[in-house]
Amino acid sequence: MAELQATWIEWLNSRKSSSLEELLTFLRIPSISTADAHIEDVLKAAQWVAEKLTTAHLENVDIVPTGVHACVYADWLHAPGKPTVLIYGHFDVQPADPLELWESPPFEPVIKDGCIVARGASDMKANVLLSILAVESMLATIGSLPVNVKFLLEGQEEIGSRDLGPFVSANIDRLACDIVLTPDGGQWSADTPAMLMGTKGMCALQIDIETASMDLHSGMYGGAVPNALHAFAELVASFHDKDGQILVDGFFDQVVSLTEKDREEILRVPFDAADYQSQIGIDALVGEPNYSTYERAWSRPTLEINGLWGGYQGDGVKTVIPAQAHAKVTCRLVAGQEPEDVLACLTQHIHKHSPLGARVTVSPLQGTARAYRMPADNAAVEAVASVLETHYGRPPYYIGIGGTLPIMDMFLQDLNAYTIDCGFSLDDEKIHSPNEFTRIANFERGAEVYGHFFERLGQFESGKFKP
Repeated sequence: MAELQATWIEWLNSRKSSSLEELLTFLRIPSISTADAHIEDVLKAAQWVAEKLTTAHLENVDIVPTGVHACVYADWLHAPGKPTVLIYGHFDVQPADPLELWESPPFEPVIKDGCIVARGASDMKANVLLSILAVESMLATIGSLPVNVKFLLEGQEEIGSRDLGPFVSANIDRLACDIVLTPDGGQWSADTPAMLMGTKGMCALQIDIETASMDLHSGMYGGAVPNALHAFAELVASFHDKDGQILVDGFFDQVVSLTEKDREEILRVPFDAADYQSQIGIDALVGEPNYSTYERAWSRPTLEINGLWGGYQGDGVKTVIPAQAHAKVTCRLVAGQEPEDVLACLTQHIHKHSPLGARVTVSPLQGTARAYRMPADNAAVEAVASVLETHYGRPPYYIGIGGTLPIMDMFLQDLNAYTIDCGFSLDDEKIHSPNEFTRIANFERGAEVYGHFFERLGQFESGKFKP
């Protein structure tokens, strides 16, 4: 057992080249979960992950069928009295289209300027592998871990984890843990750490308005009958006031307000309004009064029109009064809001404000999810933050995102466990776009940081991190 004479950090450093080769092999598997043509490739990726977990000395490695794509489970449970950490991630990737925009084939990884260019490099195969390497380094050198560890790695995250919920609900004892740690995320910059503390929930609906049984001649009927598009413009205008405040009765009733500490943490995060506007090509910042841009984007609910259509769309002019108009609406929700209650409030508002002569139908759409919020004073958050501060030389920013990650609320509801999202991707790494890449330095750093996460979390007793 010569390896047991080395420290786990020395083990990682001595195997940088071989670990990099493993990542390149992993990236060559076109595990595109959205396409039926790649079902076997997603399974191949699951098999690769299972084999890697086995060589990393994990136990009970199992490829588990979950609908069209499998997930992989493994564990090491020999730290009595210590917390159990569930590592969650995914090994499926987005399609590589449009192929003509790639500078090299998307599944033939290229090393260039200290980066690896390939589909799935940043999202999230490098982050999956670095978490496994951290465990492997300790088991290969020390022969044990400071915490109990379980892995749940899935092959359908990019299609919404559609079969994972039933699997988690049916395997609560198997997946039981004190805290979930996922590397499916990133840092603020190459030299500044960050921790994701919250994601928004979502609900959606479609609104259909009908004002006549057919489109009408605008000369014969103009000024005498309702216009579906005019009616829709009137209805949509009732959703917000001129300052951007949502006017739907009951919409804010369940919202958990930001604390002063929450607002202080958000204010710590650097924000350059001119740069923000320039990057996305907008001329002004708008939104709910008395909140900053990041507060609005990360911690306040929204009501957005995502699509609005009706009437004549072709070239030239067709002089009709449209009989129908349609819209798709989504709300991003924050802590405390229940999707069903928000949909009920919005539906009531729509019917209450339906314009004269408009027959309105409201249809809820699939895709509801609760918001997720991680308490900053949880001991696991403080432990992870302390490790990041040691490695980066500065404390992490506590950030949120306006997007939705249903898996976090799923773990909270089914496993009674919070999720800490801490990965090592960066925003500029072209996730989901042509020429996606990851930085080799962050891949190497991440493996060591995860090892220190385990050490720091292992200083606590089981049950300490529970809600």
